[in-house]
Amino acid sequence: MPKVLIADDALFTRKVLREILEAEGCEVIEAINGRDAVNKFKEEHPDLVLLDISMPEMDGIATLRSIKEIDSSAKVVMVSAMGQSSTVQEALKSGACDFIVKPFRPHQIRELIARCFFTSSRQKE
Repeated sequence: MPKVLIADDALFTRKVLREILEAEGCEVIEAINGRDAVNKFKEEHPDLVLLDISMPEMDGIATLRSIKEIDSSAKVVMVSAMGQSSTVQEALKSGACDFIVKPFRPHQIRELIARCFFTSSRQKE
């Protein structure tokens, strides 16, 4: 069962993502800000991180960089609101493997999960 860390300060976003991911058979861990996400990443070693760009205490880019320092092969997908395209580009340069834009649809999350886990299983072959 893939383990996914959701890092978002918005309770509603975490709830929606949790429902979609659990329906897809994922184990879900939640973090409420960037610092919390880094600590949970160290503890849980998730297979995938869904990381909001705009969070208190530590923004998504700083969190992404911290996670990549812990594990350079970590799969991190940025979750951004419309209009944050320059930040998304910075995130991709910093090692994010993909991004999704809020508001998202459940099928986009399912496709993302399929892409992430399909690619990782293909790379191990």
